[in-house]
Amino acid sequence: MNLKVGDTFSKSREVTDELVEKFAEVSGDYNPIHLDDEFAKNTRFGKRIAHGMLGGAFISAVLGYELSVRKIVYLSQTMKFVAPVFIGDTVTAKATVANIREDKPIVTVETVCENQNGEMLIKGEAVLMMLE
Repeated sequence: MNLKVGDTFSKSREVTDELVEKFAEVSGDYNPIHLDDEFAKNTRFGKRIAHGMLGGAFISAVLGYELSVRKIVYLSQTMKFVAPVFIGDTVTAKATVANIREDKPIVTVETVCENQNGEMLIKGEAVLMMLE
C-alpha cells in the first residue's frame, strides 16, 4: 500500500442547479428546500440549499477515485452537516489519511467539505478496506 498517514487528496466541484436536480432524480429526494425557490426563500436559509448527501457523494468521489490506490471498499462513513451548501458554491471535498492498521488493509480517513470561502460544510470520518 502506497498510502501513509497525513496523505491528503481533494477534488473541487461547483454545485449547479442542474446537479441538484439530477441528484434529486437519482436519490428520489424531492424536498422543496432543494428544488423550489419560492418555498426556500421563506426558510431560515433564505434560498435553496443542496442535498446534504450530495456533499457525501463528493467525499465518495475523492475516496473512490482521487486516492492514489483507487481500489477501496467503504466500510463506514460518518458525516456532520455543519453549514448549508448553496447552489453556486464550489465545494472541495478533502480526505486525509489518519490511521493505517498494521494487521489488516484498513485505513481511517478524516473527511471534510469546504466551500469557496474555506467555510467547513461537512466533517466526518471514513473507514476503508484496501483491495489487493
